Amino acid sequence: MQGKLYVVGMGPGDMRYMTGEARDAIGDAELIAGYSLYVNILCEQYSDPSKEYYSTGMKDEVRRCRYALEQAAKGRKVALICSGDAGVYGMASLVLSLGEERPEVDITIIPGVTAALSGAAVLGAPIGNDFAVISLSTALTPWEKIERRLDGAAGADLAIVLYNPMSRHRPDTLSRACAIISEHTGEGRVAGYVRNIGREGEEHAITTVGALKDAKLDMFTTVYIGSADTKTVNGKMITGRKYLD
Repeated sequence: MQGKLYVVGMGPGDMRYMTGEARDAIGDAELIAGYSLYVNILCEQYSDPSKEYYSTGMKDEVRRCRYALEQAAKGRKVALICSGDAGVYGMASLVLSLGEERPEVDITIIPGVTAALSGAAVLGAPIGNDFAVISLSTALTPWEKIERRLDGAAGADLAIVLYNPMSRHRPDTLSRACAIISEHTGEGRVAGYVRNIGREGEEHAITTVGALKDAKLDMFTTVYIGSADTKTVNGKMITGRKYLD
């Protein structure tokens, strides 16, 4: 019997933001695996005693994905859940790479609403035109490469979405990123952020690049830097496409 592995983007966390395809995959699975925080969030809203759950912590992604593949190789139906979209800083690329070891497993990637999109809806329409998404996490990408990406995106006048803006171990990455961006935009450029998107304790603000330098945010916050066309209208951040003169 061929095994089945769904790699599921569960969106911001609340079941309301999960696609129908994602709910169906989770419902079909015998085993649900994922990062412990995401498994806990799912179980708070969806608890099925007939299912088995498996979770691991941060920096244990390879073991988690291999376990999901191993269980699927035994003929089981497995859902490996990811926050947001499975293909945007999620486990899709790792699972597909490791899937070479388990060619008998049928792998299906289930898309979800990534933070860039769900957070944008909270602020208004900050990415209504071309934009770049950049993670400030140095866990897998050297800071020198992140700097080049920030400089390139800001120099091209793209709206920019920043994931993982800062953490306990790198409290200065957001301020350093804002310094690079402001060389192109100035410190008065419209910016905003959303924390705990779609979950309890959600908060957001529209501000400027200069003010963001001193903001105390965390890994659960998504930051938005506007382009030269971005403006604030009635408390909403808008990057338009010149539909109106």
